[in-house]
Amino acid sequence: MNSVISALGVFFLYAVMAAFAQNAVLARGMGVSRLVQLVGDDDTSSLLFSLELCVICLMNALLAWLLVRWVEPFAWHTLVRPLGYVACTCISCGLLWLVLTYAQKMPRRMQLRDMLPNAGFNSCVAGTLLVTTTQSYTLAQSFGYALGSGVGYLLAVALVAEARRRLQGSEVPQAFKGLPIVLVYIGILALAIYGFTGHAIAI
Repeated sequence: MNSVISALGVFFLYAVMAAFAQNAVLARGMGVSRLVQLVGDDDTSSLLFSLELCVICLMNALLAWLLVRWVEPFAWHTLVRPLGYVACTCISCGLLWLVLTYAQKMPRRMQLRDMLPNAGFNSCVAGTLLVTTTQSYTLAQSFGYALGSGVGYLLAVALVAEARRRLQGSEVPQAFKGLPIVLVYIGILALAIYGFTGHAIAI
């Protein structure tokens, strides 16, 4: 019982850490280009996209954990890892595509299927996969970090969407209106989030 509670504690700790202190978008700069497109796209649901990204991250966490355990004994394991990461994402997206194709009663399944390539082959997904494997996370840590990355992506989308709505005012100079002021806002927000990790300034 104690081991289960301990594993759950580790899971939630890494989920919170990935969502806030090590936010994939704001602290690590992963998925920024898609984030900017997503906020201005009225045809794509930010919530659904982030949910799908989160599911792919969770599936990848399991597949990559198994992959690392399988290839680690071999001397050439570092050479095949990148191909393994791509294979993990392809398997996750393939399984989701099958579910979304044949689950007739699933709401918005066609919209989810259309977003699948952008959600799966995203630098946020690849970066999360890379962090969980190179840091030698346990399975509970990998799942927690993957969940936190998905939630952190949704948090970043929500913050940028709200900023975009508020930064339409007349007090914003004409040269900065639109994308420039959003990028400035993301940069300032990223510095604030990056400060949570406690990096010291080199002198």
